[in-house]
Amino acid sequence: MSANDIPSREVARRVFADEFNDAAFTFKESDDDRAPVYVLLPTGAKANRVFFVGTLTEKDDVGEDNEYWRGRIVDPTGTFFVYAGQYQPEAASTLRDLEPPAYVAVAGKPRTYETDDGSVNVSVRPESIVVVDAATRDRWVVETAERTLERIEAFDAEGNEYARMAREEYDLPIERYTESTISALESLEESDSDELGLGGGTTDSGAGPGDTADDLQPEP
Repeated sequence: MSANDIPSREVARRVFADEFNDAAFTFKESDDDRAPVYVLLPTGAKANRVFFVGTLTEKDDVGEDNEYWRGRIVDPTGTFFVYAGQYQPEAASTLRDLEPPAYVAVAGKPRTYETDDGSVNVSVRPESIVVVDAATRDRWVVETAERTLERIEAFDAEGNEYARMAREEYDLPIERYTESTISALESLEESDSDELGLGGGTTDSGAGPGDTADDLQPEP
């Protein structure tokens, strides 16, 4: 296989929890069995990978025969749920060893699951989980707000195919994401920058905020 034949990883979209949890529609852009599966963000973008930073507040081993870790990670707008097992050994190991509360940066694949009542739950299969500090969390909030507002601004632009799909698939007012984004930014002014007592140094794992951008490769 030549270098040109090796598929590159998709961009990891920065997205707040409230929008991510509304992203219940998935699709492929080709009939190839190995084609990537995307979730459709309500603000009009596709996401095969996502990148978020928040506070790990709970973790549980929900597996039966093997370890299968569930983590609850909170950002200023809501909650992400991540699930990691034997096929995500590094992420599972991190969840096993971490003691909440802790600031973490996560890159991973969106996953959807339809429940018996027909609703759709959205979660993340983490590729990487890195412990970070409060400054990294705050920087992510600002950058994610910028990306979200850019998508909202482009939502009505001519030729925005993903926005057209979002209008068809979701009966959701786009203004709700403007409001939650503003609330997320306002929350930074109210929060203590060291509220978890984690300081600004690296963790026992040796991972610090400088590792996040390089290792997790979020969108530029």
